[in-house]
Amino acid sequence: MNDFGVETATTVRTIDVVVIGAGQAGLSAAYHLRRTGLVPDRDFVVLDHAPRPGGAWQFRWPSLTYGKVHGMHALPGMELTGADERRPSSEVIGAYFTAYEERFDLRVHRPVEVSAVREGEGGRLLVETSEGSYATRALINATGTWDRPFWPRYQGQETFRGRQLHTADYPGPEEFAGQRVIVVGGGASGTQHLMEIAEVAAGTTWVTRREPVYREGPFGEMEGRAAVAMVEERVRRGLPPQSVVSVTGLPLTDAIRSARARGVLDRNPMFDRITPTGVAWADGRSVDADVILWATGFRAAIDHLAPLKLREQGGGIRVEGTRAVRDERVHLVGYGPSASTVGANRAGRAAVTEIRRLLDREPAVTT
Repeated sequence: MNDFGVETATTVRTIDVVVIGAGQAGLSAAYHLRRTGLVPDRDFVVLDHAPRPGGAWQFRWPSLTYGKVHGMHALPGMELTGADERRPSSEVIGAYFTAYEERFDLRVHRPVEVSAVREGEGGRLLVETSEGSYATRALINATGTWDRPFWPRYQGQETFRGRQLHTADYPGPEEFAGQRVIVVGGGASGTQHLMEIAEVAAGTTWVTRREPVYREGPFGEMEGRAAVAMVEERVRRGLPPQSVVSVTGLPLTDAIRSARARGVLDRNPMFDRITPTGVAWADGRSVDADVILWATGFRAAIDHLAPLKLREQGGGIRVEGTRAVRDERVHLVGYGPSASTVGANRAGRAAVTEIRRLLDREPAVTT
């Protein structure tokens, strides 16, 4: 028996719902499970592999202050108020998630690693974890993307004598003082990194696969719905989801306007190969560098679901709403169209609504 009162790994605990992940989507789902009358550690359990509350936010770089965060939406039932915009977002949101878990007594189990979800006995799913196994009637997967940074592969990459790192390991701009830095990626993270690093680096080069698209004017409800619909269509077809941000374009803020005017955001097309001292294009042009920073995004962390064979030929899991088409017991929140903070809240509520119907329709099998 461990500190949570859960049996050791040789036993299997039966439960109605397992929630994997305690970021925005997982906590939203847990909140709505409680609202329907389910009790944590009796009817449902929330498992999180992170060492403390905060979801992926706790791993963000220190220079990403709360004031720089794009569109952080409050969790259901509790507003985030009075936050100092100068504080790191990891601290602000970490403290907010901590208070949220305590207020609603969500009893998140951490750190817990989930190794696999497979078919169990009696119509249940078997969730195998570092604290034992759970036989559950339904699963809410809220594992996000932070654990699966995407690293493109290019000819000569292994020969580069400098440093290569990904957004997931970005430490802030100070480490790049006096260095020549290539930033790869046209999303919000890439532009933020680039603008910070340019203040201290000996030189910066910005490289993207596509010409960046800048968005002027307000981003209203109509535009948001259109962007979500584009991502939703991909998951309906069983394709790997794109982030909502990837289809909205970059907001043309005063900071971006200034960086463009100074030449910081002069975009280069994708290079063709990496050399020991930098990168090179097919036309003979080359740039020397000390660092290549890959701001190339993330993929959904869903490998633990592989035994259920939910993926389609296109590589993604086909989802209707939040429900996996191939298995109605499995719901994915914070996946595809619900990857934004407001989308995660709505997905948590929607998943719980469907799961309650499933639990009411299929009485628990007692052994």
